[in-house]
Amino acid sequence: MGYAEAQYGEVTVLVGAERGAYPFGNSLVVRGADATLVVDPSLSLVDAAPPADVVLVSHAHEDHVAGLGNYEVPVHIHEADIDALRSRELMVAGFGLPPDAAADADRKLRDHFHVQDRPDATGFTDGTVFDLGGRTVTVVHLPGHTSGHSGFLIEPDGFLFVADVDLTSFGPYYGDVGSSLADFEASMHRCREIDAHWYGTSHQKGVVEGAAEFRRRLDDFAGVIEKRDATLLALLHEPRTVEDVVEHRLVYRPHVEGAHVRPVERRTAVQHLDRLISRGLVAEIEQGLFRAA
Repeated sequence: MGYAEAQYGEVTVLVGAERGAYPFGNSLVVRGADATLVVDPSLSLVDAAPPADVVLVSHAHEDHVAGLGNYEVPVHIHEADIDALRSRELMVAGFGLPPDAAADADRKLRDHFHVQDRPDATGFTDGTVFDLGGRTVTVVHLPGHTSGHSGFLIEPDGFLFVADVDLTSFGPYYGDVGSSLADFEASMHRCREIDAHWYGTSHQKGVVEGAAEFRRRLDDFAGVIEKRDATLLALLHEPRTVEDVVEHRLVYRPHVEGAHVRPVERRTAVQHLDRLISRGLVAEIEQGLFRAA
């Protein structure tokens, strides 16, 4: 499995298998004069984890913590995601799956991703600074994907790790129980406002150099939300229920199967309906029945 190393200033990106595409991911090693820090120990670090004095986790999803079992050092995550890191059961609960599917997901997290409870994890908040000696890592809270989803600004290198604001063509994911479309949009706006030299993502888009190029790609990524709105408005030329929208799908392509699909589609559909209703573009013409206004 393993990983490849890529250097950006004094930040080392551990590029996961398949360019970090799920179930793999990209991790970071940040070295200062006094301490070394690892961000998001991925599945690729299970067999070969570099040493570190502290670990930061961007959010409590399995692909970002698969290698965490190799670290008996302080582990930190945003306080809004801390319960899910302390308890695999709560991590799975956050997926909002039916009971049988939740049991399968728990087994997958245990057996494939090596996810273990980390009751020792402690919480950080937006703006928390980790001083490594001549190099700092500052928390940038970017909620939406999860409530506690966070990026990290590494100085003086000018490297902003944006985690699962990952710029992929799939688009923003806000389908968990604690996800928020509105928060995700606000987080993307915040990312746009941060000038950095490099922008690192968790998955296959890797590292983007330069603010202008990052913002261009971020606009394309955010545009997927508008495409979902447009798809929904076209569908609502005729009256539809939420279940009709779920059946049509806003997120996954028709060939994608799995117990997670309908719950994610339902939570996504409800958020888009609420958004379009608030803009006066959709009306609930009778209870549970919606049509474009």
